[in-house]
Amino acid sequence: MTKDKLNLTMLCDFYELTMGNGYFEKGYKDRICYFDVFFRQCPDGGGFAIAAGLEQIVQYIQDLHFDKEDIEYLRGRKLFSEEFLKYLETFHFTGDIWAVPEGTPIFPKEPIMTVRAPAIEAQLIETFILLSINHQSLIATKANRIVRAADGRTVLEFGSRRAQGADAAILGSRAAYIGGCNGTACTISDQLFGVYAGGTMAHAWVQMFDSEYDAFKTYCEMYPNNATLLVDTYNTLKSGVPNAIRAFNEVLKPLGIKKCGIRLDSGDIAYLSRSARKMLDEAGWTECQISASNSLDEYIIQDLLRQGAQVDMFGVGERLITAKSEPVFGGVYKLAAVELDDGTVQPKIKISENTGKITNPHFKKLYRFFGNDTGKAIADYLCVYDETVDDSGEMEIFDPEATWKTKTVYNFTAKELLVPIFKNGELVYKCPDLQSVRAYCLEQVDTLWDEVKRFDNPHTYYVDLSKKLWDIKYGLLKSKSGK
Repeated sequence: MTKDKLNLTMLCDFYELTMGNGYFEKGYKDRICYFDVFFRQCPDGGGFAIAAGLEQIVQYIQDLHFDKEDIEYLRGRKLFSEEFLKYLETFHFTGDIWAVPEGTPIFPKEPIMTVRAPAIEAQLIETFILLSINHQSLIATKANRIVRAADGRTVLEFGSRRAQGADAAILGSRAAYIGGCNGTACTISDQLFGVYAGGTMAHAWVQMFDSEYDAFKTYCEMYPNNATLLVDTYNTLKSGVPNAIRAFNEVLKPLGIKKCGIRLDSGDIAYLSRSARKMLDEAGWTECQISASNSLDEYIIQDLLRQGAQVDMFGVGERLITAKSEPVFGGVYKLAAVELDDGTVQPKIKISENTGKITNPHFKKLYRFFGNDTGKAIADYLCVYDETVDDSGEMEIFDPEATWKTKTVYNFTAKELLVPIFKNGELVYKCPDLQSVRAYCLEQVDTLWDEVKRFDNPHTYYVDLSKKLWDIKYGLLKSKSGK
């Protein structure tokens, strides 16, 4: 099968199909199930993550089907009944999906997506949903950390050549843009998503010419309005910066162009950028911007700025596109409830000796409470689907990790976070353009307190339960444990 014929419906764990066959044979085909997507801890020990990957899930659900060759492959495995394979011939999604919009700050153990669908449909889509959310949320979260470390300076994603495959490069660039990066080096991401692609030159350009100066002069002549010169091929301060200044003087200055730049890709960035800034300013190129690259991340950028580095733009590659410091997001897909024949929603819970893996049962709503006096997020609130929130007075909310701990909130506005995406298999949500998603992300991150946004030992944001949901959860824990 060639790539242009790939049917992503087949991008699933094989047990989704064997379970589907089992559900079909045992009469569970039409049983309505509720699955929650959530994650258990934030990457890099951070205080929050960024939701991303929803648009690709929408596209996947809309194209959910089995081709004839897919069914022939499954028949050849000699594991599936002919009745089940016949069912797959007309397979499509008929259920409901709710999700938080892309760019939303999210927290551990709260549902960022809920799927309500017949058992086989709900089970089959697990793998693709998780891979989309896990990958793009991971990269968006890492990008947002790096952008915040840069403290208002431009950050570009430079990682395509270090990504784990083409999709990781393309969609990683998309996710990095959602997280706050200003652009990318990945051309196809610009073509597909409008993520602005740009760049400077490689060391090979400089080496190709007889002299460093000839390389710089030629580049300025060809791209006078976009002249950023890589100055560390030979000796940054002895030849690179002086030759850049000479090329700027001889080519750009007569044209009246003041916008230009240099890039540092090796050495002591803090020292070199300070020295280069002084040289450029003394030569009259005060508007020349200094870019830096070379295995950067949020901690290195933070340290560089503390050391007085004179850097206007950071190009971040491998440690962003691979989220090198913690390359797994850890999102999971767990059954939360089933519908009985009379329409009653019956909660389900997963219990583990590892208390961190105990799930929150039932079909739920997720609210975020914002302080009316500050506009800042106070807490997230999980309740049963049929509950409503009255934000006109005080509310007591329950810590799901401790039976004795409650919190009272007041003077707040409640916003429901999970929005309808599919209803009865039909798309009811319009995916916003990527620029709007990015703007929304930065706006929503700004609603978080600085204590939550710390890189190290951030404040634990409250994700609490309603009294009704708390009672249901602990009732199930007691009944399932035999107490």
